[in-house]
Amino acid sequence: MQPERPTSSGAMSVEHMHHTAINLVEALCSVISMPVEILLRPWYGTRYFPPPVMFFSALLMILLPVLSAVFTGIVGMIPFGPHLSRPIGLLDMASWAKLYFLLTAMHSVRLYRRMIHMHREINSHYEGAALPFFALIPWSRSFWLTRIVLEPLFIVLAATVLHDLMLIQSSLANYLYFAATALACKQFVGWYVSWEYLRDLMDAKSAGPILAKLVENEASEAELSTLHLASFPKDVPPEIRTEAATSIARAWSART
Repeated sequence: MQPERPTSSGAMSVEHMHHTAINLVEALCSVISMPVEILLRPWYGTRYFPPPVMFFSALLMILLPVLSAVFTGIVGMIPFGPHLSRPIGLLDMASWAKLYFLLTAMHSVRLYRRMIHMHREINSHYEGAALPFFALIPWSRSFWLTRIVLEPLFIVLAATVLHDLMLIQSSLANYLYFAATALACKQFVGWYVSWEYLRDLMDAKSAGPILAKLVENEASEAELSTLHLASFPKDVPPEIRTEAATSIARAWSART
């Protein structure tokens, strides 16, 4: 389960834009990579894919086969242009969409049982374990390395091999390449959010002693520079220094 991300209720700030952009990138990549993820991790939790992601992913799987067929038809009608032959490959985007909706229907039964009998799962946000053959790869012991590198790389290799064997068409292979990239980006965002959360906790812990010195007006310029602060003038009353340090500490705690 990823830590809850801080939000800002005030005016649009750099911090607020940062978290908004992260949420947007993760949501977009989730929509694109969901059809691939349900194959890679068939035991994902009930809340791993939010309802908006499932809706837009299903919409994407409806539109992509239509757009692929329309594009192929338009190219074939261009006069004096390169008339493309029928796409080579056993499976196309329509076949992939059918597989996606079939798997979604199968997963819906499993997820429904978990929602009714909540004791069946420990963590509803967990994306599920990797496929068993990933354990044969030496680097698979690293959770995030498997999610960010190995699984997307497997999708790329599988798409390349299936396309070379003429089992899938170029349109489907290109989608799988794009979905693998989106999957890697999504997992990197997940890792970055977890790292950022822990980094904020560590920064707040290291800031405590410096703020204590700031109240006593004993903090050095080098120590204050790590917090982007300046020392108080010598004639500032102690109660003002205490109030200022309290406000700074409150701002740091709000970030975590």
